[in-house]
Amino acid sequence: MASNDLVKGVVMDFDEWEVWYKEILDTFGFPREDDEKTAVLLDKILDEKGYLTIEEFFDEIMDKKGLTDKFIVFGAGPSLKKHISFVKENYDLDKYLLVSADGATTAMLEDGLVPDIVATDLDGRMADLLAANSLGSYFVIHAHGNNEELIENWTTSFDKILGTTQAAPIGHLYNFGGFTDGDRAMYFTLALGVKEMVLAGMDFGTIVTKYSRPNIEGETGPADEIKTKKLIFAERLLNWIRENTDVKVINLMDE
Repeated sequence: MASNDLVKGVVMDFDEWEVWYKEILDTFGFPREDDEKTAVLLDKILDEKGYLTIEEFFDEIMDKKGLTDKFIVFGAGPSLKKHISFVKENYDLDKYLLVSADGATTAMLEDGLVPDIVATDLDGRMADLLAANSLGSYFVIHAHGNNEELIENWTTSFDKILGTTQAAPIGHLYNFGGFTDGDRAMYFTLALGVKEMVLAGMDFGTIVTKYSRPNIEGETGPADEIKTKKLIFAERLLNWIRENTDVKVINLMDE
């Protein structure tokens, strides 16, 4: 079983996460066994293809960028494009690790930013996810009950992979906490020892973008009931970080 014992920072203990997880399963009606089935599949693929442990991930990403405890996490909310411009103009990005939540990768590439890390369940624009990987992005690929086919079809197309699950960690897979791509990205930075977490494109509202939902017409649209509930969980999980760690959280929505 993958262990969280050697990660660099403070992460939510699995026993505490399981309380959240059971609430998520009850709220959305997700069968736990579906999550576990996809986790077994991802673990098998990584066993055959190769994978990174959290220690290897930490060493490689810090060697690539330089040792840092500052991260910018990009979500796919309506403010994303504005915040990309803001950080490019106001932050020395050489001093930050850039983490994108799945579909936010597309917006970043459009504006000339390559994420250092992508947290994804593989339902973003695949061509852009693959492009980011080819440009050097490391990938945290997540298994859940609704993406078994994507895991099976696409995981072997990526390199520099660490695997996660929202059920109990098994084999080569970790569970650092978090539910949606955005809050899983936040929780992954905890494992890497984040001390300053800047949030870009994290609106937690009732509007979604084409980066979050590629099938919508236009640039934005109303979030459906499921997406709205997911964003409520994401904001609550962010609040857990604020209340239980000493991480300096800067949400650009508040600036």
